[in-house]
Amino acid sequence: MIWDVLRRRQVVCTPEEWVRQHVVHYLVEHLGYPRGLLSLERGHTYNQRRKRTDLHALDPNGNPLLLVECKAASVPLTGAVAMQIATYNQTIGAPLLLATNGVQHCCWRVVPTENRTQQLTFIPTYAEALELLEVAQSAAEQPEQQ
Repeated sequence: MIWDVLRRRQVVCTPEEWVRQHVVHYLVEHLGYPRGLLSLERGHTYNQRRKRTDLHALDPNGNPLLLVECKAASVPLTGAVAMQIATYNQTIGAPLLLATNGVQHCCWRVVPTENRTQQLTFIPTYAEALELLEVAQSAAEQPEQQ
């Protein structure tokens, strides 16, 4: 069993849950994400199927900011994992994506105006994530140059 700081109860310590709990601690303790704006295992519907995302970080307005997909340490982060989180994000709409197996981490910024993602070399702090969101929103609001 492992203590889940967000759900405030003991949960079964599967290899994936171990990674999820460590990511939560890292986001809160090292990157400044407010604990109250993190949400575990949120349900959503994609292609008429019920799915569950591992972790969301929300902005101050309660909108998705960072979508996190956790895998066990033994699971490599492949293109299939990237596709899974990108597919989930089609209904979530987070501007930042993070896939991790606790050893390897891949983080992307969604560039909706260009319908693509940009791989980042770091996991943004909460303040940096909000800045990236603000820049993306400003770019989306600007009329296209002719």
